[in-house]
Amino acid sequence: MPGIQLLNRTTCPHCWKKFPPEDILWISSHSDLRGDPRLGPDHQQRFLPTRFTIEGNALDARNFVCHRLACPGCHLVVPAQLLETEPSFVSILGTPACGKSFFLAAMTWELKRVLPAYFNLSFTSTDPTGNRILEDYQESLFNHPTADRLVPLAALIHKTELQGGQYDTVSYGTQTVSYPRPFLFTLRPLERHPNARAAHKVSRVLALYDNAGEHFQPGQETTASPVTRHMAEATVLVYLFDPMQDPHFRQQVTKTNPKVAALASPPARQETVLYEAANRVRQSLGLPAAARHGRPLLVVVTKADLWGHMLQDGDWREPWNPGKEALAGLDVARIEQRSANLRALLNSICPEVVGAAEDF
Repeated sequence: MPGIQLLNRTTCPHCWKKFPPEDILWISSHSDLRGDPRLGPDHQQRFLPTRFTIEGNALDARNFVCHRLACPGCHLVVPAQLLETEPSFVSILGTPACGKSFFLAAMTWELKRVLPAYFNLSFTSTDPTGNRILEDYQESLFNHPTADRLVPLAALIHKTELQGGQYDTVSYGTQTVSYPRPFLFTLRPLERHPNARAAHKVSRVLALYDNAGEHFQPGQETTASPVTRHMAEATVLVYLFDPMQDPHFRQQVTKTNPKVAALASPPARQETVLYEAANRVRQSLGLPAAARHGRPLLVVVTKADLWGHMLQDGDWREPWNPGKEALAGLDVARIEQRSANLRALLNSICPEVVGAAEDF
């Protein structure tokens, strides 16, 4: 039986503290051991153990076996997978009501289906408890009990709140800090994948962050509420642009689809989200004012069913080609051509958004 290979250092997906695996805290199991200085009297104590079972699990002060781990900084729960697998952070940003939660639910639902079927990759929940909200979103969208009836969007997925159940509060002495809860998924090659034997090196834990759109407005980021601090740690940032919130784009769509005029989408200056995000990232990383962030920024234009006919090409096939042993390959040329066509469309209607994205 192969031994567990630990990382030299990992990163907490809550407070983004970097630490070696030997510093990880364990969460007590006995009901008498309640009261944590970071999280309050209702939470189990966190501790650095000195006694273990033969299986490697810690024993708490009442000799109960412990199974859960916690960050040595914020004391929030950290899945054991993060001690073995490199984390990658994905920040999703956009204005209020642009569809971030819908996009996140649909994207993760499709990844669970597409990656095993075409790419021999597994995409599984790392933290089922923490991912419960996202799974509820998916149930509402794809397994709704009244799927044959029209359902208001607000009844499918509730708006992401500025505070509450999707955030964790941690006390550092007299300072209380609210952290957004990430959605954690493990991406790993399956047995028939060419890199199956190197799974330990190539696997990743993806931490996805879904903030309320209001968090990207100026003045919303504070020491007590570093709700978008994950952007500075992000491996990739995903910016959602809603054409129906742009008056000029909406006007162009209405010319060929008059029904769009009846949709309730309040106008918004969506490029300001990118300006604010760029400023926060530069401040967090100590970059010069004119420096660009070195990580990829993906621009996702939502509600394609309303405006997709405006693209130069009408090829809506999946952007991959079948390969040997059920291993598909991405059609990079098609992806880049579609990206170029989309950029040209955006630049002709809302060039300020293109400029803000390319200057990020």
